[in-house]
Amino acid sequence: MSNKEIPYKIYLEEDEMPKAWYNLRADMKNKPAPLLNPATHQPMTAEELSVVFCEELVQQEIDDTTAFFEIPEEIRDFYKMYRPSPLVRAYCLEKALDTPAKIYYKFEGNNTSGSHKLNSAIAQAYYAKKQGLKGVTTETGAGQWGTALSMACSYFGLDCKVYMVKVSYEQKPFRREVMRTYGASVTPSPSMETEVGKKILAAHPGTTGSLGCAISEAVEKATQSEGYRYVLGSVLNQVLLHQSVIGLETKTALDKYGEKADIIIGCAGGGSNLGGLISPFMGQKIKGEADYRIIAVEPASCPSFTRGKYAYDFCDTGMVCPLSKMYTLGSDFIPAPNHAGGLRYHGMSSTLSQLYDDGLMEAVSVKQTDVFEAAEKFARIEGILPAPESAHAIKVAIDEALKCKENNEEKTIVFGLTGTGYFDMMAYEKFHDGKMENYIPTDEEINESLAKLPKMD
Repeated sequence: MSNKEIPYKIYLEEDEMPKAWYNLRADMKNKPAPLLNPATHQPMTAEELSVVFCEELVQQEIDDTTAFFEIPEEIRDFYKMYRPSPLVRAYCLEKALDTPAKIYYKFEGNNTSGSHKLNSAIAQAYYAKKQGLKGVTTETGAGQWGTALSMACSYFGLDCKVYMVKVSYEQKPFRREVMRTYGASVTPSPSMETEVGKKILAAHPGTTGSLGCAISEAVEKATQSEGYRYVLGSVLNQVLLHQSVIGLETKTALDKYGEKADIIIGCAGGGSNLGGLISPFMGQKIKGEADYRIIAVEPASCPSFTRGKYAYDFCDTGMVCPLSKMYTLGSDFIPAPNHAGGLRYHGMSSTLSQLYDDGLMEAVSVKQTDVFEAAEKFARIEGILPAPESAHAIKVAIDEALKCKENNEEKTIVFGLTGTGYFDMMAYEKFHDGKMENYIPTDEEINESLAKLPKMD
């Protein structure tokens, strides 16, 4: 099929939407290391995990042999409100860059929450409702996950308690109000509501918070509230499983038009959208069926992959969660208050960490001002205002397209446009006013945090 015959937006039919989530771990030769009990350093049992998480989600979390999990009909019905999402050919961007590369982006912003986070939020709320719970607690960075979860909880009639990283709570007041519109309570973290929040504030007076801090508070609240469980928007295996709908749809659309990706790019914070986007492609790569160059893009201010250590670490700053083997900057690391709030997590998904350690994917870090330059260019050329998180992938997609121009290579580039940036206007304002800073942690800062990693036998 020639370029002219490929439509601007590739939509799948409703019956082409995935009927099952794909569990990449089933095809991985080296499985992700298990979560460990922080007291005993033994693998967490399903019974132990069920104190914190919903029972069926625990089974999804620990299963590394089942390749496909059927998507329940109730979740599929909800997905039909906004899925399948479009795969868009960025013709205008290709022309502006004068590149021989083809550029596609999978757009996940066509829902009220404004991002891909709803794919897992509705699944986790469904399993909480099925278990007969009163409600759930969670953390949120930029607010996209909190928004998605509040929407999902409203749909199933569940209470939703959100601990929002303080810097984002202050930078993104309208995101906070969307959560409240859907009935969620929103607390800036760290707070004085929890014992762990009090300890963090005592140790770090005036801190702007981090995802690690907010996780600690949400877990404490869940475990001390009858009828509640904790749910998480990234990092966990179950979340990457739910997000596989992104990659499955992307591959189906490309196959439908006879296209094959050469380079697949996603922003990386905890790993939810990146893991979801790459899942079927990585599965093919592992099995030797096809080869792809896969690139994770993270902020230079929180460079877990590129400057972190592959080790067991706490998933949260308060050190109340299980230990996960991942690329980490140390659970005590609190990144600078940059505007990509969803990428300010100290560690990375254990699944993606194993793939990176096995050399199956690459990682790069980019500076905040460079990211916003790319975001502005994309908005002016393609007409969508991207979320700061998504703009990390845009930046590297543009870089790769320009390399294709230099080398006169006709490659196909696919990246994840995970959400819109309409609640991020304070960030855009700082960029336009020349007040945005590029803070990059020193080796000393990172080493100081890494020195506090738990001592393993």
